[in-house]
Amino acid sequence: MMKDPYSIIKHPVATEKAVKIMETENKLTFIVEKKATRTEIKKAIETAFTVKVLKVNTVVTPKGIKKAYARLSPANPAIDVATQLGMI
Repeated sequence: MMKDPYSIIKHPVATEKAVKIMETENKLTFIVEKKATRTEIKKAIETAFTVKVLKVNTVVTPKGIKKAYARLSPANPAIDVATQLGMI
């Protein structure tokens, strides 16, 4: 059984860098649960925002916070999802 997507995805990141990669690389950036795997993160994003995720990269910051960079399918512009979320 899949966990609730919102227990995996904590919140989107809306920094200047995040907005820049959103525009240039069609990627969304999220702060996620530290124990979540890339596959779980991908499924959670696809479920929560009804988009197609091509790839997920993760990084744990020196503060111990896990960030996920989700590359979306060209059919789903990241800007549109960010607008839905009220980030832009």
